[in-house]
Amino acid sequence: MAAAKAPEKVDGVRAVEMLFRPVRDIASGSQAFYHTQTRLNTPTMGVLTSEQFRPVSDLTSQCIELFWLELQQALDSIKIFDEREISFQWISVYMPPRFLREASAEHQLVERFSMNKIATNRICFELGGALFDEEPVVGLTMRNLRNRGFHFMLSGFGGTNCPMMRLADFPVDYVMLSPELAGYLERDERSEGAVRSVISFVSDLEAEAIADGVRSSHQAELLHSFECSYIAGALAGHYLQARYIRSKDDD
Repeated sequence: MAAAKAPEKVDGVRAVEMLFRPVRDIASGSQAFYHTQTRLNTPTMGVLTSEQFRPVSDLTSQCIELFWLELQQALDSIKIFDEREISFQWISVYMPPRFLREASAEHQLVERFSMNKIATNRICFELGGALFDEEPVVGLTMRNLRNRGFHFMLSGFGGTNCPMMRLADFPVDYVMLSPELAGYLERDERSEGAVRSVISFVSDLEAEAIADGVRSSHQAELLHSFECSYIAGALAGHYLQARYIRSKDDD
């Protein structure tokens, strides 16, 4: 994938297409946040999922161009959802960790949010495992942005080969657990104890755990007993395009 500027449209279709799925509060069952997934429409390779294009784009400056396109789409969606009176706290947007190296990162973000008249706490920046390859100094940028009201979420945590101790270097507000962990629920006491320990570890670092890959109400009940408040996955809801998302009053 070239490092050229990412186009806004490909053959009349948005180059970046964002899908949204709800993250629910276990206790109330209400929708708390929206977790996004991005598809990239390309002129030569067709539609690419984030799993297909992120590993390549994150190695080039193109990931910054894509980040701005995704962020703007999320900000536009917030305005639309607010008009529809859809209740939610924030929408996640993937942030390439290399963006945090930029000296002007804080200024650029504050300026973009001011221009769009959107409060900074309406977005949660999602950071993948590549964050652990960064120097701890980017944690300072994260702290400054959090002081501005922005949220951060680390995704895929607790999966195979996850360097758990590195999490202490980066101040995130939320940690989305790897869907692998949901597979350990309802297996046996030892497996469930391991999941409980991961959630406790996240909590001790003053972050909120979001369990991904949750399929059943029994899994949700177990997670709630482990003091995990939020779930994503089949039980909470699937990814949808923004035009299909409406408030309950519109159903």
